Amino acid sequence: MKVLLSIKPEFALKIFEGSKKYEYRRNIFKRTDVTTIVVYASEPIKKVIGEFEIGGIIHENPLILWEQTGEHAGISKDLFMNYFKDKNIGYAIKIKNTKPYDTPTLLNKLMITYPPQSFIYL
Repeated sequence: MKVLLSIKPEFALKIFEGSKKYEYRRNIFKRTDVTTIVVYASEPIKKVIGEFEIGGIIHENPLILWEQTGEHAGISKDLFMNYFKDKNIGYAIKIKNTKPYDTPTLLNKLMITYPPQSFIYL
């Protein structure tokens, strides 16, 4: 099973450059059979630019989550802490086997009419 995630372009590009090894989320999909994340780079790119396999998901208190993943976060600690402000639990999706698409794809080519607020099962 795949899910489509909306990710800001600056972070989406870091995933495929290899400098971001974790994708952080405040909430996550409930299904346990999700193996692949398809990346939609939000405005101004507004295209599906690639995918990656899930190498594991850590759910933890944000302070502990940062201790475990911060070295490969691809974002600053301040930005991370601000993102998880007022949250007791956060999620870190380990990025494995990235596959950038040769030709980025518009959402309508996938029969999707609007970008997901968080994620969409594919």
